[in-house]
Amino acid sequence: MKNVAVIGAGAAGLMAAYAAAKNGNRVTVFEKNEKCGKKIYITGKGRCNVTHDCDEQEFLQNVVSNPKFMTGAIYNLSPAATVRLFEESGLALKTERGARIFPASDKASDVTKCLESNCKKLGVLFNFNEKVTKIECVHSIMSHIITEKTEYPFDCAIVCTGGLSYPSTGSTGDGYKFAVETGHKIVPLRQGLCGLNLKGTFYKNLQGLSLKNVSLGVFYKGQNIKNFFGEALFTHYGISGPIILSASSLINRLDLAQVKLSLDFKPALSAEQLDSRLLRDFEQNKNKTIANCLKNLLPVALIPEILARCNLSGNRQINSITKSERSDLLTKIKNFDMLVSSLRGFEEAIITCGGVDVKEINPKTMESKIIKGLYFCGEVLDVDAFTGGFNLQIAFSTGYTAGNSIKD
Repeated sequence: MKNVAVIGAGAAGLMAAYAAAKNGNRVTVFEKNEKCGKKIYITGKGRCNVTHDCDEQEFLQNVVSNPKFMTGAIYNLSPAATVRLFEESGLALKTERGARIFPASDKASDVTKCLESNCKKLGVLFNFNEKVTKIECVHSIMSHIITEKTEYPFDCAIVCTGGLSYPSTGSTGDGYKFAVETGHKIVPLRQGLCGLNLKGTFYKNLQGLSLKNVSLGVFYKGQNIKNFFGEALFTHYGISGPIILSASSLINRLDLAQVKLSLDFKPALSAEQLDSRLLRDFEQNKNKTIANCLKNLLPVALIPEILARCNLSGNRQINSITKSERSDLLTKIKNFDMLVSSLRGFEEAIITCGGVDVKEINPKTMESKIIKGLYFCGEVLDVDAFTGGFNLQIAFSTGYTAGNSIKD
């Protein structure tokens, strides 16, 4: 039996504590907040997108940073195994559109309660309102931790302190400090899964416009690097929504001046099919204005911007639109280009990208290659993924891998 400290009672910490205790270790969780899972409570708009209904290979395809590092962990605790663990613990789950898995109750708090209950059944102790300030090591071996209250000897410490996103939940970068103090490198931190500030002012007239079933092309230095399909939302600062959040994690380490986003408002139609649709609509409405005709094809709020990009007046009669102008209109509908000025701040970012350099972490155990008995899990690591439950699964899988690897 080993004496294990888990620092942080979030998704990774609770899973790590459960797995370590299941192996017969004496486990104490230190949480600076007054309760477990403060960030879990706000994930998925309070419903908690627990994981994604996919196999291990599909999961790894959705990991943006260091998917190879995640291979061992995701096979240790796959999405399917995570679902079984929760359901066998009494938490009913459901699968929604986009293969996203949520608690059947739609309450994120039930996920936290389930994890905490599992830990307590195995004798895990919880020290709430106790912030860890330092991890002490002797001869490159983890020896004890220091909190604001006192000092404790431990055989192992698992750091699950999260990142910098949503600092109001307690994610204030403590784990990065522990990592640096114990000799680890930190890959520069970036906001992930966040909205994007756009160049120009066009989006102000589109504020509040919600788009469904649209395609987003992400271009870097003129090359298409990824396409996303789903929902987007224009805001007072630019654009957000699920496909934009995922795109943000793809571009946050790139030179944003070289990034272009392009929306296709009619991805289900090829250029030829859309041209046929326009021709049909034009023929049926040849005595109407172009602005009125397009109401059958596009959201009303979007029409003035599309027409402006084509240098067309909304009052132009359909029968005066030339073939060249129709072609330009088609292009703008399927290629609505936008330039990014910056990412939204950490206070709005769902996750933090960057973190503890995984080259210094054993992917089979999550143990540091520098300090024996010191482990890092979850968001504090330089591993992140697209939106859809993948990041919580990273937390669960890395936490489980760390806790499960601690044996006598």
